Amino acid sequence: MLDAARNRFLEDGYDRTSVDAVAAQAGVSKRTLYDHFVDKDGLFSAVVERASTALLNAVEEAVEQELRVDRDLGAALLAFTRRIATQTLQSSDYAVVRLLLDSGRSIPALESDLAHGPELVLAARFADLAAAGAIRTTKPRRAAEHFTALTFLLALGTPDLDAEAVDELFVDGVEAFVRAYGPDRAEV
Repeated sequence: MLDAARNRFLEDGYDRTSVDAVAAQAGVSKRTLYDHFVDKDGLFSAVVERASTALLNAVEEAVEQELRVDRDLGAALLAFTRRIATQTLQSSDYAVVRLLLDSGRSIPALESDLAHGPELVLAARFADLAAAGAIRTTKPRRAAEHFTALTFLLALGTPDLDAEAVDELFVDGVEAFVRAYGPDRAEV
């Protein structure tokens, strides 16, 4: 049912998606959908929650695999940004979250997770990297905010960039972050 709902919401948008269309695509009755999700908002919330969880899991996996203490900091950060850009930001899960954000709808139970979850995962890894001497910071959350601003927020906030321009932003952002937070930076 959730797969059918995700497909309908992505294809038709929230406003044009009907519970009848979701039920038909899922091969269930409209009553079954209402029994599980109460209404269209409940169905949409469930779809967004599942997408949000999948995105957070993808970020956690990318952090674990790419941002390791034994890797060169710049290479690890660049591999991480590229992986998130190609695997996560191009996913249908991200498209569902964008649909929520673009619709102006609110799901209070998920807003903190959507807004801060990935950054908190990154901050925790930056704390680990700082403890190992791979980065220099006493404020890993602020470091994560800076990294996100220098890479993802800049790329997402600049419309009509092709893949090469996005990658160039990532390279520049990672270089700036390493200069600011790398283990060899001068004390300020």
